[in-house]
Amino acid sequence: MEKSSLEQILQDAKLHRQLNSLIVAHLRDSNLYQAASAVASATMTSLNVEAPRNRLLDLVAKGLAVEQDEMSRGISSSAYDLGTSVASGYGGIPASRGVAVDFGAVQETKGLSKSFPKHETRHLSEHKNIARCARFSPDGKFVATGSSDTSIKLFEVSKIKQMMLPEARDGPVRPVIRTFYDHLQPINDLDFHPQNTVLISGSKDQTIKFFDFSKMTAKRAFRVIQDTHNVRSVSFHPSGDFVLAGTDHPIPHLYDINTFQCYLSANAPEINDNGAINQVRYTATGGMYVTASKDGVLRLWDGVTAKCVRSIPAHVTAEATSANFTKDQRFVLSSGKDSTVKLWDIGTGKLVKQYLGATHTKLRCQAVFNDTEEFVLSIDEPTNEIVIWDAMTADKVAKWPSNHIGAFRWLAHSPTEAAFVTCGTDRSIRFWKESM
Repeated sequence: MEKSSLEQILQDAKLHRQLNSLIVAHLRDSNLYQAASAVASATMTSLNVEAPRNRLLDLVAKGLAVEQDEMSRGISSSAYDLGTSVASGYGGIPASRGVAVDFGAVQETKGLSKSFPKHETRHLSEHKNIARCARFSPDGKFVATGSSDTSIKLFEVSKIKQMMLPEARDGPVRPVIRTFYDHLQPINDLDFHPQNTVLISGSKDQTIKFFDFSKMTAKRAFRVIQDTHNVRSVSFHPSGDFVLAGTDHPIPHLYDINTFQCYLSANAPEINDNGAINQVRYTATGGMYVTASKDGVLRLWDGVTAKCVRSIPAHVTAEATSANFTKDQRFVLSSGKDSTVKLWDIGTGKLVKQYLGATHTKLRCQAVFNDTEEFVLSIDEPTNEIVIWDAMTADKVAKWPSNHIGAFRWLAHSPTEAAFVTCGTDRSIRFWKESM
Protein backbone atom coordinates (compact mmCIF):
# COMPACT_ATOMS: atom_id res chain seq x y z
CA MET A 1 0.00 0.00 0.00
CA GLU A 2 1.39 3.41 -0.91
CA LYS A 3 2.41 5.70 1.94
CA SER A 4 0.03 8.48 0.84
CA SER A 5 -2.91 6.05 0.81
CA LEU A 6 -2.05 4.84 4.31
CA GLU A 7 -1.79 8.40 5.58
CA GLN A 8 -5.15 9.18 4.03
CA ILE A 9 -6.74 6.17 5.72
CA LEU A 10 -5.28 7.16 9.08
CA GLN A 11 -6.41 10.75 8.61
CA ASP A 12 -9.93 9.61 7.71
CA ALA A 13 -10.04 7.30 10.72
CA LYS A 14 -8.95 10.14 13.00
CA LEU A 15 -11.65 12.38 11.57
CA HIS A 16 -14.27 9.69 12.13
CA ARG A 17 -13.16 9.29 15.75
CA GLN A 18 -13.36 13.04 16.27
CA LEU A 19 -16.77 13.19 14.67
CA ASN A 20 -18.06 10.31 16.80
CA SER A 21 -16.68 11.99 19.92
CA LEU A 22 -18.33 15.24 18.94
CA ILE A 23 -21.73 13.57 18.43
CA VAL A 24 -21.59 11.65 21.71
CA ALA A 25 -20.44 14.70 23.70
CA HIS A 26 -23.11 16.93 22.14
CA LEU A 27 -25.93 14.45 22.82
CA ARG A 28 -24.72 13.87 26.37
CA ASP A 29 -24.36 17.57 27.15
CA SER A 30 -27.84 18.20 25.71
CA ASN A 31 -29.30 15.68 28.20
CA LEU A 32 -29.99 13.18 25.39
CA TYR A 33 -28.46 10.35 27.41
CA GLN A 34 -30.28 7.51 25.69
CA ALA A 35 -29.19 8.66 22.23
CA ALA A 36 -25.65 9.36 23.48
CA SER A 37 -25.36 5.85 24.91
CA ALA A 38 -26.61 4.29 21.68
CA VAL A 39 -24.12 6.21 19.53
CA ALA A 40 -21.29 5.54 22.00
CA SER A 41 -22.01 1.80 21.94
CA ALA A 42 -22.31 1.63 18.15
CA THR A 43 -19.08 3.54 17.53
CA MET A 44 -17.08 2.21 20.50
CA THR A 45 -16.71 5.71 21.86
CA SER A 46 -16.48 6.50 25.57
CA LEU A 47 -19.65 8.09 26.94
CA ASN A 48 -17.45 10.46 28.98
CA VAL A 49 -15.44 11.62 26.00
CA GLU A 50 -14.61 15.30 25.66
CA ALA A 51 -15.66 17.02 22.46
CA PRO A 52 -12.68 17.70 20.15
CA ARG A 53 -11.74 21.33 20.57
CA ASN A 54 -11.94 23.69 17.63
CA ARG A 55 -13.84 21.11 15.59
CA LEU A 56 -17.43 22.04 16.43
CA LEU A 57 -17.46 25.38 14.67
CA ASP A 58 -15.71 23.93 11.62
CA LEU A 59 -18.18 21.06 11.29
CA VAL A 60 -21.21 23.27 11.91
CA ALA A 61 -19.97 25.78 9.35
CA LYS A 62 -19.48 23.02 6.78
CA GLY A 63 -22.90 21.57 7.53
CA LEU A 64 -24.59 24.94 7.20
CA ALA A 65 -22.78 25.56 3.92
CA VAL A 66 -24.06 22.25 2.54
CA GLU A 67 -27.57 22.94 3.82
CA GLN A 68 -27.55 26.41 2.26
CA ASP A 69 -26.39 24.93 -1.04
CA GLU A 70 -29.16 22.32 -0.90
CA MET A 71 -31.77 24.96 -0.14
CA SER A 72 -30.58 27.10 -3.04
CA ARG A 73 -31.08 24.09 -5.31
CA GLY A 74 -34.55 23.42 -3.89
CA ILE A 75 -33.61 20.40 -1.78
CA SER A 76 -35.40 20.26 1.58
CA SER A 77 -33.44 18.96 4.56
CA SER A 78 -36.64 18.29 6.49
CA ALA A 79 -37.67 14.72 7.06
CA TYR A 80 -41.15 15.43 5.76
CA ASP A 81 -42.84 17.68 3.26
CA LEU A 82 -45.42 20.14 4.53
CA GLY A 83 -46.35 20.98 0.99
CA THR A 84 -44.91 24.47 1.21
CA SER A 85 -42.27 26.37 -0.68
CA VAL A 86 -39.62 28.11 1.38
CA ALA A 87 -39.76 31.86 1.01
CA SER A 88 -36.57 33.55 -0.09
CA GLY A 89 -34.33 34.16 2.90
CA TYR A 90 -36.56 32.39 5.44
CA GLY A 91 -34.76 30.13 7.85
CA GLY A 92 -31.36 31.86 7.59
CA ILE A 93 -31.00 33.11 11.14
CA PRO A 94 -28.70 36.14 11.51
CA ALA A 95 -25.84 35.97 13.96
CA SER A 96 -26.69 37.11 17.47
CA ARG A 97 -25.77 40.69 18.39
CA GLY A 98 -24.02 39.46 21.50
CA VAL A 99 -22.79 36.32 23.22
CA ALA A 100 -25.03 34.51 25.68
CA VAL A 101 -24.79 35.84 29.22
CA ASP A 102 -23.17 33.45 31.69
CA PHE A 103 -25.56 33.64 34.62
CA GLY A 104 -23.60 30.93 36.37
CA ALA A 105 -20.50 33.11 36.68
CA VAL A 106 -19.64 34.16 40.21
CA GLN A 107 -18.93 37.86 40.11
CA GLU A 108 -19.70 41.08 41.93
CA THR A 109 -22.41 42.82 39.92
CA LYS A 110 -23.53 45.58 42.29
CA GLY A 111 -23.49 48.97 40.62
CA LEU A 112 -22.77 47.50 37.17
CA SER A 113 -26.29 47.68 35.74
CA LYS A 114 -26.56 48.61 32.09
CA SER A 115 -28.91 51.18 30.61
CA PHE A 116 -31.65 49.83 28.38
CA PRO A 117 -31.59 51.79 25.09
CA LYS A 118 -34.44 54.12 24.18
CA HIS A 119 -37.10 52.68 21.91
CA GLU A 120 -39.71 54.22 19.67
CA THR A 121 -43.11 52.64 19.24
CA ARG A 122 -45.85 52.56 16.65
CA HIS A 123 -49.40 51.26 16.59
CA LEU A 124 -49.47 48.58 13.90
CA SER A 125 -52.96 47.22 13.65
CA GLU A 126 -56.02 46.14 15.58
CA HIS A 127 -57.90 42.91 15.91
CA LYS A 128 -61.67 42.95 16.35
CA ASN A 129 -61.24 41.67 19.89
CA ILE A 130 -58.47 41.28 22.49
CA ALA A 131 -54.97 40.66 21.08
CA ARG A 132 -53.92 37.64 23.14
CA CYS A 133 -50.52 36.44 21.93
CA ALA A 134 -47.58 37.09 19.59
CA ARG A 135 -44.54 35.24 18.24
CA PHE A 136 -41.53 36.19 16.09
CA SER A 137 -40.19 33.85 13.41
CA PRO A 138 -36.74 32.34 14.14
CA ASP A 139 -35.07 34.72 11.68
CA GLY A 140 -36.90 37.76 13.09
CA LYS A 141 -38.37 38.64 9.68
CA PHE A 142 -41.99 38.03 10.64
CA VAL A 143 -44.19 38.42 13.68
CA ALA A 144 -47.65 36.92 14.13
CA THR A 145 -50.43 37.84 16.55
CA GLY A 146 -53.51 35.91 17.66
CA SER A 147 -56.78 37.25 18.99
CA SER A 148 -59.99 36.46 20.81
CA ASP A 149 -61.71 37.24 17.51
CA THR A 150 -60.20 33.90 16.28
CA SER A 151 -58.03 35.63 13.66
CA ILE A 152 -54.25 35.58 13.15
CA LYS A 153 -52.34 38.51 11.64
CA LEU A 154 -48.91 38.06 10.07
CA PHE A 155 -46.62 41.09 9.84
CA GLU A 156 -43.45 41.53 7.82
CA VAL A 157 -40.91 43.27 10.05
CA SER A 158 -39.15 45.08 7.18
CA LYS A 159 -42.47 46.70 6.26
CA ILE A 160 -43.05 47.70 9.88
CA LYS A 161 -39.69 49.46 9.91
CA GLN A 162 -40.48 51.13 6.60
CA MET A 163 -43.77 52.35 8.04
CA MET A 164 -41.93 53.82 11.04
CA LEU A 165 -39.59 55.96 8.94
CA PRO A 166 -40.39 59.69 9.36
CA GLU A 167 -40.95 60.17 5.64
CA ALA A 168 -43.32 57.18 5.49
CA ARG A 169 -45.54 57.79 8.52
CA ASP A 170 -48.49 58.78 6.38
CA GLY A 171 -47.61 56.55 3.44
CA PRO A 172 -49.48 53.52 2.15
CA VAL A 173 -47.17 50.90 3.73
CA ARG A 174 -49.20 48.01 5.12
CA PRO A 175 -47.20 45.69 7.36
CA VAL A 176 -49.96 43.05 7.64
CA ILE A 177 -49.20 40.61 4.80
CA ARG A 178 -51.59 37.77 5.74
CA THR A 179 -54.71 37.34 7.85
CA PHE A 180 -55.88 33.83 8.67
CA TYR A 181 -59.37 32.77 9.78
CA ASP A 182 -59.94 29.13 10.65
CA HIS A 183 -60.50 28.80 14.40
CA LEU A 184 -63.81 28.73 16.21
CA GLN A 185 -62.56 30.10 19.52
CA PRO A 186 -59.78 32.45 20.77
CA ILE A 187 -56.13 31.91 19.85
CA ASN A 188 -53.87 31.09 22.83
CA ASP A 189 -50.41 30.72 21.31
CA LEU A 190 -48.44 30.66 18.05
CA ASP A 191 -45.16 29.27 16.73
CA PHE A 192 -43.20 29.26 13.47
CA HIS A 193 -41.74 26.17 11.84
CA PRO A 194 -37.93 26.31 12.24
CA GLN A 195 -37.26 25.97 8.47
CA ASN A 196 -40.45 26.20 6.40
CA THR A 197 -42.97 28.99 5.90
CA VAL A 198 -45.49 27.43 8.24
CA LEU A 199 -47.20 29.03 11.22
CA ILE A 200 -49.09 27.01 13.82
CA SER A 201 -51.69 28.16 16.31
CA GLY A 202 -53.20 26.64 19.44
CA SER A 203 -56.76 27.53 20.37
CA LYS A 204 -59.50 27.11 22.91
CA ASP A 205 -61.35 25.12 20.22
CA GLN A 206 -58.96 22.23 21.08
CA THR A 207 -57.08 22.34 17.77
CA ILE A 208 -53.60 23.06 16.46
CA LYS A 209 -53.77 24.47 12.94
CA PHE A 210 -51.05 24.78 10.29
CA PHE A 211 -50.98 27.77 7.95
CA ASP A 212 -48.75 28.14 4.88
CA PHE A 213 -47.85 31.82 4.67
CA SER A 214 -45.91 31.45 1.40
CA LYS A 215 -49.28 31.32 -0.38
CA MET A 216 -50.79 34.76 -0.70
CA THR A 217 -54.37 33.60 -1.13
CA ALA A 218 -54.44 30.93 1.59
CA LYS A 219 -56.55 32.06 4.53
CA ARG A 220 -57.33 28.69 6.07
CA ALA A 221 -55.26 25.91 7.59
CA PHE A 222 -53.91 23.13 5.38
CA ARG A 223 -53.51 20.75 8.33
CA VAL A 224 -55.32 20.35 11.64
CA ILE A 225 -54.47 18.41 14.79
CA GLN A 226 -57.52 17.74 16.93
CA ASP A 227 -56.67 17.58 20.62
CA THR A 228 -58.95 16.58 23.49
CA HIS A 229 -58.37 19.73 25.54
CA ASN A 230 -58.07 23.50 25.26
CA VAL A 231 -54.66 24.04 23.59
CA ARG A 232 -53.03 26.73 25.71
CA SER A 233 -49.49 26.67 24.27
CA VAL A 234 -47.59 25.25 21.29
CA SER A 235 -43.89 24.77 20.54
CA PHE A 236 -42.13 23.25 17.50
CA HIS A 237 -39.26 20.85 18.04
CA PRO A 238 -36.11 22.39 16.47
CA SER A 239 -36.16 19.67 13.80
CA GLY A 240 -39.69 20.66 12.81
CA ASP A 241 -40.80 17.01 13.03
CA PHE A 242 -42.72 17.32 16.29
CA VAL A 243 -45.03 19.78 18.02
CA LEU A 244 -45.59 20.07 21.75
CA ALA A 245 -48.99 21.14 23.02
CA GLY A 246 -49.57 22.46 26.52
CA THR A 247 -53.24 22.04 27.34
CA ASP A 248 -55.72 21.91 30.21
CA HIS A 249 -54.35 18.39 30.68
CA PRO A 250 -51.39 18.40 33.12
CA ILE A 251 -49.09 16.34 30.84
CA PRO A 252 -47.74 17.93 27.63
CA HIS A 253 -48.96 16.31 24.41
CA LEU A 254 -46.24 15.50 21.86
CA TYR A 255 -47.40 15.15 18.25
CA ASP A 256 -45.54 13.58 15.34
CA ILE A 257 -46.09 15.88 12.34
CA ASN A 258 -46.01 13.01 9.85
CA THR A 259 -48.45 10.67 11.55
CA PHE A 260 -50.32 12.97 13.98
CA GLN A 261 -49.60 10.30 16.59
CA CYS A 262 -49.86 11.73 20.10
CA TYR A 263 -47.37 10.69 22.77
CA LEU A 264 -47.62 11.15 26.53
CA SER A 265 -44.92 10.60 29.12
CA ALA A 266 -44.94 7.09 30.55
CA ASN A 267 -43.18 8.36 33.69
CA ALA A 268 -45.24 11.46 34.41
CA PRO A 269 -45.33 12.62 38.03
CA GLU A 270 -48.54 12.90 40.02
CA ILE A 271 -50.00 16.32 39.25
CA ASN A 272 -53.11 17.69 40.94
CA ASP A 273 -56.22 18.92 39.18
CA ASN A 274 -54.78 22.45 39.02
CA GLY A 275 -51.90 21.39 36.76
CA ALA A 276 -53.12 22.83 33.45
CA ILE A 277 -50.17 24.05 31.35
CA ASN A 278 -49.92 27.78 30.63
CA GLN A 279 -46.79 27.56 28.50
CA VAL A 280 -44.49 24.94 26.98
CA ARG A 281 -41.14 25.66 25.30
CA TYR A 282 -38.28 23.60 23.83
CA THR A 283 -34.57 24.26 24.24
CA ALA A 284 -32.69 25.31 21.11
CA THR A 285 -31.49 21.73 20.55
CA GLY A 286 -34.72 19.97 21.54
CA GLY A 287 -32.95 18.02 24.28
CA MET A 288 -35.35 19.30 26.90
CA TYR A 289 -38.63 21.16 27.25
CA VAL A 290 -40.23 23.09 30.08
CA THR A 291 -43.82 23.54 31.19
CA ALA A 292 -45.20 26.39 33.32
CA SER A 293 -48.40 25.27 35.02
CA LYS A 294 -51.35 26.68 36.90
CA ASP A 295 -50.20 24.95 40.08
CA GLY A 296 -47.18 27.28 40.10
CA VAL A 297 -44.68 24.55 39.21
CA LEU A 298 -42.08 24.50 36.44
CA ARG A 299 -41.44 20.99 35.12
CA LEU A 300 -38.44 20.00 33.04
CA TRP A 301 -38.89 17.10 30.60
CA ASP A 302 -36.32 15.01 28.73
CA GLY A 303 -36.71 15.72 25.01
CA VAL A 304 -36.10 12.07 24.01
CA THR A 305 -37.78 10.00 26.71
CA ALA A 306 -40.50 12.58 27.58
CA LYS A 307 -39.73 11.83 31.23
CA CYS A 308 -40.15 14.60 33.80
CA VAL A 309 -36.63 15.02 35.15
CA ARG A 310 -37.20 17.90 37.58
CA SER A 311 -40.06 19.81 39.21
CA ILE A 312 -39.38 23.32 40.50
CA PRO A 313 -41.97 24.92 42.83
CA ALA A 314 -41.33 28.27 41.20
CA HIS A 315 -44.53 30.18 42.00
CA VAL A 316 -46.30 27.86 44.44
CA THR A 317 -48.77 30.46 45.72
CA ALA A 318 -49.94 31.38 42.21
CA GLU A 319 -49.92 30.27 38.57
CA ALA A 320 -46.66 30.00 36.64
CA THR A 321 -47.53 31.83 33.42
CA SER A 322 -44.40 31.74 31.26
CA ALA A 323 -41.09 29.89 30.94
CA ASN A 324 -38.18 30.39 28.53
CA PHE A 325 -34.75 28.77 28.32
CA THR A 326 -31.59 30.83 28.09
CA LYS A 327 -29.50 30.40 24.93
CA ASP A 328 -26.99 28.17 26.70
CA GLN A 329 -29.89 25.96 27.87
CA ARG A 330 -28.67 26.05 31.48
CA PHE A 331 -31.34 28.30 32.96
CA VAL A 332 -35.08 28.99 32.73
CA LEU A 333 -36.73 32.38 33.13
CA SER A 334 -40.21 32.16 34.64
CA SER A 335 -42.99 34.52 35.62
CA GLY A 336 -46.06 34.00 37.74
CA LYS A 337 -49.18 35.58 39.12
CA ASP A 338 -47.34 36.12 42.41
CA SER A 339 -45.80 39.22 40.77
CA THR A 340 -42.34 37.68 40.51
CA VAL A 341 -39.97 36.93 37.64
CA LYS A 342 -37.30 34.35 38.46
CA LEU A 343 -34.26 32.70 36.90
CA TRP A 344 -33.65 29.01 37.73
CA ASP A 345 -30.66 26.72 37.33
CA ILE A 346 -32.11 23.66 35.58
CA GLY A 347 -29.27 21.42 36.77
CA THR A 348 -29.91 22.04 40.46
CA GLY A 349 -33.39 23.54 40.51
CA LYS A 350 -32.06 26.44 42.55
CA LEU A 351 -33.14 30.07 42.27
CA VAL A 352 -30.38 32.13 40.65
CA LYS A 353 -31.94 35.58 40.30
CA GLN A 354 -35.22 37.27 41.16
CA TYR A 355 -36.59 40.31 39.34
CA LEU A 356 -38.98 42.31 41.52
CA GLY A 357 -40.95 45.52 41.11
CA ALA A 358 -43.69 44.55 38.65
CA THR A 359 -47.19 43.55 39.71
CA HIS A 360 -49.00 40.86 37.70
CA THR A 361 -51.74 38.91 39.41
CA LYS A 362 -54.55 38.62 36.85
CA LEU A 363 -53.32 38.17 33.28
CA ARG A 364 -51.14 35.46 31.68
CA CYS A 365 -48.07 37.65 32.08
CA GLN A 366 -44.95 37.07 29.98
CA ALA A 367 -41.37 37.61 31.08
CA VAL A 368 -38.79 37.52 28.29
CA PHE A 369 -35.15 38.24 27.61
CA ASN A 370 -34.12 40.74 24.97
CA ASP A 371 -32.17 39.29 22.05
CA THR A 372 -28.79 39.57 23.80
CA GLU A 373 -30.09 38.31 27.18
CA GLU A 374 -28.71 41.43 28.86
CA PHE A 375 -32.18 42.54 29.95
CA VAL A 376 -35.46 41.04 31.15
CA LEU A 377 -38.80 42.58 30.17
CA SER A 378 -42.19 42.09 31.77
CA ILE A 379 -45.50 43.78 32.58
CA ASP A 380 -46.83 45.89 35.45
CA GLU A 381 -50.62 45.57 35.41
CA PRO A 382 -51.69 48.43 37.77
CA THR A 383 -49.65 51.08 35.95
CA ASN A 384 -49.89 49.47 32.49
CA GLU A 385 -46.12 49.80 32.06
CA ILE A 386 -43.28 47.78 30.59
CA VAL A 387 -40.73 46.96 33.30
CA ILE A 388 -37.10 46.27 32.37
CA TRP A 389 -34.34 44.80 34.53
CA ASP A 390 -30.63 44.31 34.03
CA ALA A 391 -30.57 40.51 33.67
CA MET A 392 -27.29 40.05 35.53
CA THR A 393 -27.74 42.47 38.45
CA ALA A 394 -31.56 42.10 38.69
CA ASP A 395 -31.79 45.89 39.12
CA LYS A 396 -34.83 47.59 37.62
CA VAL A 397 -33.40 49.96 34.99
CA ALA A 398 -36.48 51.27 33.16
CA LYS A 399 -40.27 51.54 33.36
CA TRP A 400 -42.11 52.75 30.25
CA PRO A 401 -45.78 53.47 29.55
CA SER A 402 -47.10 50.75 27.26
CA ASN A 403 -49.30 53.20 25.31
CA HIS A 404 -52.08 50.60 25.39
CA ILE A 405 -55.46 51.55 26.79
CA GLY A 406 -55.82 49.17 29.69
CA ALA A 407 -53.38 46.41 30.61
CA PHE A 408 -51.54 44.73 27.78
CA ARG A 409 -51.65 40.97 27.72
CA TRP A 410 -48.52 39.75 25.94
CA LEU A 411 -44.94 40.76 25.25
CA ALA A 412 -42.69 39.04 22.68
CA HIS A 413 -39.11 40.04 21.84
CA SER A 414 -37.37 39.55 18.52
CA PRO A 415 -34.69 36.83 18.64
CA THR A 416 -32.36 38.77 16.33
CA GLU A 417 -32.56 42.51 17.10
CA ALA A 418 -33.60 45.21 19.57
CA ALA A 419 -37.33 45.07 18.84
CA PHE A 420 -40.43 43.69 20.53
CA VAL A 421 -44.22 43.69 20.25
CA THR A 422 -46.98 44.16 22.82
CA CYS A 423 -50.58 42.98 22.55
CA GLY A 424 -53.42 44.67 24.40
CA THR A 425 -56.87 44.21 25.83
CA ASP A 426 -57.57 47.32 23.74
CA ARG A 427 -57.26 44.98 20.68
CA SER A 428 -54.14 46.77 19.43
CA ILE A 429 -50.63 45.59 18.52
CA ARG A 430 -47.67 47.87 19.05
CA PHE A 431 -44.14 47.45 17.69
CA TRP A 432 -41.14 48.77 19.62
CA LYS A 433 -37.65 49.21 18.18
CA GLU A 434 -34.45 50.79 19.38
CA SER A 435 -34.22 54.48 18.51
CA MET A 436 -31.44 55.29 16.08
